Amino acid sequence: MSDTSIYLKAAEDLRNNPAQSAAYESKGNCVVLAGPGSGKTKTLTVKLARLLSEDIQEPRGLACITYNNECARELETRLAALGIEPGRRAFIGTVHSFSLTQIVLPYAKAADMGLPDEFCVATRAERRRALETAYNQVIGGRENPQQLDFKMGTYRRSILNRNSAEWRETDPEMASLVEAFEAELRAMGRIDFDDMPLLAVRALREHEWLQRAILAKYPVLVVDEYQDLGRALHRMVMGLCFSTGMRLFAVGDADQSIYEFNGANPQLLRELAARKDVECVRLRLNYRSGSKIVEASSFALGEARDYEAAEGAEEGTVYFHPQQGSYENQAAEAFSVVIADIAKRHPDLKPGDIAILYPAAWLGDKVAEVAQQVGLSVIRTDTNAIYSRTSRLMRWLERCAEWCCGGWQTGTPRFSHLVNEGARLFAEEINTPGARLAFQRALMDSLWSRRESALSLRQWLTDIRAAFITDLIAKCRTMKDEGETLDNFIGRTQAGKDCSDMTVAQFAGQGEGNESLHLSTLHSAKGREFPIVIMFGMDQGNIPRKGSNESQKLEARRLFYVGFTRAKSEVHVMHSATRPSPFVTELKTRLDVQ
Repeated sequence: MSDTSIYLKAAEDLRNNPAQSAAYESKGNCVVLAGPGSGKTKTLTVKLARLLSEDIQEPRGLACITYNNECARELETRLAALGIEPGRRAFIGTVHSFSLTQIVLPYAKAADMGLPDEFCVATRAERRRALETAYNQVIGGRENPQQLDFKMGTYRRSILNRNSAEWRETDPEMASLVEAFEAELRAMGRIDFDDMPLLAVRALREHEWLQRAILAKYPVLVVDEYQDLGRALHRMVMGLCFSTGMRLFAVGDADQSIYEFNGANPQLLRELAARKDVECVRLRLNYRSGSKIVEASSFALGEARDYEAAEGAEEGTVYFHPQQGSYENQAAEAFSVVIADIAKRHPDLKPGDIAILYPAAWLGDKVAEVAQQVGLSVIRTDTNAIYSRTSRLMRWLERCAEWCCGGWQTGTPRFSHLVNEGARLFAEEINTPGARLAFQRALMDSLWSRRESALSLRQWLTDIRAAFITDLIAKCRTMKDEGETLDNFIGRTQAGKDCSDMTVAQFAGQGEGNESLHLSTLHSAKGREFPIVIMFGMDQGNIPRKGSNESQKLEARRLFYVGFTRAKSEVHVMHSATRPSPFVTELKTRLDVQ
């Protein structure tokens, strides 16, 4: 820890908002219900700083569980800016990472989890092989086994008790497929992504001594985006925080629950907030969006909310753009008319200040194709991005590239942060002061000699991989899939492939580039904000999807709301004139737009 006066000054700023201050001052279990743009992350990081500085005595610490690795990195960066270096006292990461590194890896044998010695995390290719074998054993036939992967994952996550009648009777064939699939993984010496929280929950339920061990290390559990983290995390919270006495500080918004397909359930957050032994705080002020956007957001959600724009906020505007023709024609209209008009109103706006959001990645393909035709640079953060945005290794390499492209001079990012993040990536191997020092030297040697923006990305990645990454991946059981992602991307940079001309500067810009338009699905835009948001393809059949049941329609409505509330000053809703989404039609009616 360094200068605690920094976080104390930030805490004083929270006093101007009574709800934020109440969350900061909470002593027991606390749930913060935080609407869009309500200063949730600021409140959370200042609270984390206080917990580590004042409430928790060394060497004990806290565990902070986030929805994804980007959220974790954001929290760590903000903590560092507050003068707090979490170090070994704080775990900050996803529920999968917490389950694996804090429970499964250290206690697999002692808790009798039934895992083979020296098990590894399966790569995507290994999962596919295991599912194919299990399918042939249980079902058979000509169907593609991979088409059952989604259904199998949903079944695994939705029914946690394998000894229950519910597990066996709800879908006997699927229960048998799951068991055969997991048995095949174990025979291969593997676990997969879904295994991590499921194994952890079972071990905690069966071993009271394990609950006490986790409590001894982490007397406080912090959960961000609680509504998105699913039943396994909820079961963990119920056991650790309301049985063993671990203190809970949770933040979330049921209105932004958009991951039902991954097991998320907004009702779990509502039930938690309603408990008598939990203090519930609501953050109502929106510091992000203009007042008209805040007002219209409740119409987008379809339910009344009492959110208000913060004092002094600009008015903000909502525009509707009925379109004719194909999505390619509509994308062309977005560039030639909508964005051109935005540029006239905001001459100082950068391309990176504009986000085009859509319900599905195939719509992003249409936009990206037209952008290429008109010579506009874009950054995609959807499933059709040039590599998975969920890859921790690729995102870390992006930041290493930023350092090589001038960050070594500006301090953005700081080299110490690259070392810290890299050490966490390869924590299995970098687990002593000596190993950390060796890694720091290897990283500096590799990056210092490659501080050139115009370098070929293929050469840069190949050299760095050979220098130390290949060896680390081989020694870390959790990184094999990440290595596969890196190798696949390097393959795309060879001559004749789509990324063959990519430079280190272009690679660095994939993370934070401000000269490129942002293209994202509504799902991937969650947690982000932009001055201007264009919601593209808001049509019937796209949102909600054709054939949606009532639960799926409600989630689609929340998804529409999430996209709408990413904007600071302007929201542009583009839709086909003859088949607008019912959400768009209702929003127009409520706003009295013709």
